[in-house]
Amino acid sequence: MTIIRSIIQDMRSRSGRVVQDRFSPGSASAVAVSDGLSQSCWANMPQELLREVLVRIEASENAWPQRKSVVACAGVCRSWREITKEIVKIPEVSGILTFPISVKQPGSRDSLLQCFIKRNRSTQTYHLFLSLTNALHDDGKFLLAARKFRRPTCAGYIISVDADDMSKGSGTYIGKLRSNFLGTRFTIFDGQPPHAGAKITKSRSNRLLNSKQISPRIPAGNYPVAHISYELNVLGSRGPRRMQCIMDAIPASAIGPGGSAPTQTEFSVNNIDFFPSLPFFRSKSHRMDNSLSGPLASQKDGLLVLKNKAPRWHEQLQCWCLNFHGRVTVASVKNFQLVASPENAPAGPEHEKIILQFGKVGKDLFTMDYRYPISAFQAFAICLSSFDTKIACE
Repeated sequence: MTIIRSIIQDMRSRSGRVVQDRFSPGSASAVAVSDGLSQSCWANMPQELLREVLVRIEASENAWPQRKSVVACAGVCRSWREITKEIVKIPEVSGILTFPISVKQPGSRDSLLQCFIKRNRSTQTYHLFLSLTNALHDDGKFLLAARKFRRPTCAGYIISVDADDMSKGSGTYIGKLRSNFLGTRFTIFDGQPPHAGAKITKSRSNRLLNSKQISPRIPAGNYPVAHISYELNVLGSRGPRRMQCIMDAIPASAIGPGGSAPTQTEFSVNNIDFFPSLPFFRSKSHRMDNSLSGPLASQKDGLLVLKNKAPRWHEQLQCWCLNFHGRVTVASVKNFQLVASPENAPAGPEHEKIILQFGKVGKDLFTMDYRYPISAFQAFAICLSSFDTKIACE
């Protein structure tokens, strides 16, 4: 591994800069590095030897921040990038988030991926980090950021992969969460189609874009991927909030044996000329087949439905309790655990698994753990809906 590490260091020195972990294959910066290294000895390595080197690097650097080496290898040149893409497994299989597109892919099937959210009250921003240790709080690996916005009839959050740029007109915008007037119903929108044939939702920005009244820099994507609803507490009964999430882009069969969930493999943009520095995988074709409707997009039947895991009343503590296995330390109405609802079918063991849990550990610090079949982006958006005050639901 000493030789392999020296190779990585030499690649970085030849490129004239360090490939930061925020860059991924296909970025303009990575392409620039590729041009500079296209004639180097590393670009002309025999394919068998190159694959062996990359396999060893991928296997040894299996956690952040060491995972930077894998990202660096993918930014060397086209041949290195293609082989790295073949070697690196999606989070569903490996349980590891490597490239930025990983936040749009389903989590691990085997265990919960542990993350935490930091809230900044003064700026109304929220930052999602991947936990690097088993501690409730560490330095973390930045994943996503969100900024709250308010309008006369609704409120919501803009979600971005850049902590310093959380505007919808930015190339780092990947989706949003929007609420109704009471803050009891939310819709999660993806900035790009979550599956083949997904239908775009009409909005003011889409209408302006189609009429060419604004710059095409504004993303045209507005695809609903989930609907969240909080049950009204009319009688004022004691207990935690009750919520339900209908995952428009995930079939109910995904959690069963042999089931699968839609998996995005790369970020796409509407006009690549307007995003010369977008640091993501780029799609060779940006055309979408709109002749197909989304999977069961107009009905609830057949879609994955997530509901609160029922808490139990603790007589000694005189409060409702859920077992977060040490991941939550502060009682709050915001805390929740979501499991798959069997709906009209008999409940099975797959309906006992916690798919998403969220809870408070400090004044502005919260843990977020998720697993297959939802992604970090979807989990983050669901958790953001819990931050709003809901007087009618408590």
